[in-house]
Amino acid sequence: MTNKGSLCEILNIDFPVIMAPMFLVSNEKMIIEALRNGITGAIPALNYRTVDELRTAIRHIKKEVNGPFGINLIVNKSNFLYKQQLKVCCEEGIAYFITSLGSPAETIEMAKKYGVKVFCDVVDVKYARKVESLGADAIIAVNKEAGGHAGPTPFAELIPALKKECNIPIISAGGIGNGQGIKEMLDLGADGVSMGSIFIATNEAPVSQGYKDACVDYGAKDIVLTTKLSGTPCTVIKTPYVEKIGTSQNFLESFLNKNKKVKKWFKALTFMRGMKSLQKAAFSTTYKTVWCAGPSIEHVKEILSVKQVINNLKSEFNA
Repeated sequence: MTNKGSLCEILNIDFPVIMAPMFLVSNEKMIIEALRNGITGAIPALNYRTVDELRTAIRHIKKEVNGPFGINLIVNKSNFLYKQQLKVCCEEGIAYFITSLGSPAETIEMAKKYGVKVFCDVVDVKYARKVESLGADAIIAVNKEAGGHAGPTPFAELIPALKKECNIPIISAGGIGNGQGIKEMLDLGADGVSMGSIFIATNEAPVSQGYKDACVDYGAKDIVLTTKLSGTPCTVIKTPYVEKIGTSQNFLESFLNKNKKVKKWFKALTFMRGMKSLQKAAFSTTYKTVWCAGPSIEHVKEILSVKQVINNLKSEFNA
């Protein structure tokens, strides 16, 4: 196995892959299997209702396996537990943070005191330069093909642009579903990759059978962007229910989302309401089903273990 990609050197892993943090999907079992099989993984802090649950989860992973894993932090005002989550993760000695949806300045400042690395989600060169100037250790380049909150730029344009303008490692996120895709990203200049959607349909994932089956049955052509979940474009599977309700905010929602006086609070309300909708759909299949996933489910043909998915990626990469 080659250690191509400096993500391997940064985190001392065998294969340059992050199992991406997925809201509601990522759990300790998945991270433990990732670490046992030579990659790394991260969990959204928001997958835990309290900071005590987050602390317990970190300790559980450390007890079961040695290896670097991360926590994804939402670093804006919609995350009311942010400061407590940041403190707990630093105290418990995670390997790295992945920051999303806000300025990572405070996270970077505290993380450096504890020796924790910080990887920052970016969607363009301007923000990448900003986080590099703040002291980020790596960039998560969220491209147009990403699942969840995707960026506006295709990976074929984004990665070369970031390589030209930035001096810290670049981890490509979006549109990667097999080992060939990993090699393509590394050849383009990425130092590693972040992959999420192909791990939804795994034995260890805690979501419903219906959600897993959907990742097998649907493909890239069935992924659409919706603004109804968080106010920011988010990728979901185009189920009959999604087709029925549409993917755009209505006039009032759109107005409130842009109004200077109330948009901060409306975005937070929309985010919380959308996340509750996702939570209900993730663990029980009803006709009101909204499942978050990216185009890489095109490569999901059956439900496997996390170990089997990783082994397939390695075999395809080496081939």
